[in-house]
Amino acid sequence: MSGLTKFFSAFSSDIGIDLGTCNTLVYLRGKGIVINEPSVVAVERGTKRVVAVGTEAKHMLWKTPGEIIAIRPLRDGVIADLETTEKMIRYFIGKVLPKRWFVRPRMVIGVPSCITEVERRAVEESAFKAGAREVKIIEESLAAAIGADIPIFEPAGHMVCDIGGGTTEISVISLGGMVVTNAIRLGGDEFDEAIIKHVRNVHNLIIGEQTAEKLKISIGNAAPDKTIEKMEIKGTDAITGLPRRLEIDSIEVREALQEPINVVIEEVKKTLGQTPPELAADIVERGIVMTGGGSLLKGLPKLLAKETGVPVFLAENALYCVALGAGMYFDQAKLNNNRNVYNNINS
Repeated sequence: MSGLTKFFSAFSSDIGIDLGTCNTLVYLRGKGIVINEPSVVAVERGTKRVVAVGTEAKHMLWKTPGEIIAIRPLRDGVIADLETTEKMIRYFIGKVLPKRWFVRPRMVIGVPSCITEVERRAVEESAFKAGAREVKIIEESLAAAIGADIPIFEPAGHMVCDIGGGTTEISVISLGGMVVTNAIRLGGDEFDEAIIKHVRNVHNLIIGEQTAEKLKISIGNAAPDKTIEKMEIKGTDAITGLPRRLEIDSIEVREALQEPINVVIEEVKKTLGQTPPELAADIVERGIVMTGGGSLLKGLPKLLAKETGVPVFLAENALYCVALGAGMYFDQAKLNNNRNVYNNINS
């Protein structure tokens, strides 16, 4: 390491970013998770001047006057609006770093493995324009594994199922790399859409994404439960166009979620089928680790374990694993390099 690099490392901040479709999480070395806000930006129509970002901007979704637009710049885990994404990253970085910080930070950003090279470069470009000195793009499941405290550099198989807002990624990791990985552009957003579709088709009631999300979080479940929970929702009658209330129970929400959940389960089975036998034996012994906001759906780990015959565990900080792992990536890589040097010297 050169003297200049050592100088930068001494004064630089390592930042880990989970650039999610629904929420953006930022990890700052030494401080932990410092940002957990919706990936929404409100801008003025025409001038594109940023009016609000994050939580404040989310409250404006579908409620803005004509001159203000609330934008979700990411779709299915990838950048749909490069300029707005750059503004959002810059805003969040500005919130966590001192304005007079004279050494630009190193950033590690977790992205889905299913994105294209062009989309990957767009993420990298946004980070550099937002003020990064060095940018490392890594797969979400690799970051999630580090964040879940999985010893990824071991010569053993570990399976991670990361369900985010826009994507689900299932990977088998060994010796610090991904042996098998499958990703689909389906996540928590599709869970919400399934609820919206069901309520409209069955009850002729139109509800918004926020109402569907509340239903999913409050009484949603993937596996049958002894207790039947109920919740009142409000929406617009599809026939009369008038506001209407409706009481819905957890059984109906589970039925609504069945289709997207089955897609996730089939993808996990497919990944297990592609896993080399020796690593598969490790997974049967160690289990599947679930991360991401979508994995918090009640009963999902239990259902996945039943369908695959493999133990399934929910990571301790499931929602934060990608951001935590991205923030710890440089330290983990350095630790592994030092371990390899030591082993080479003593071999």
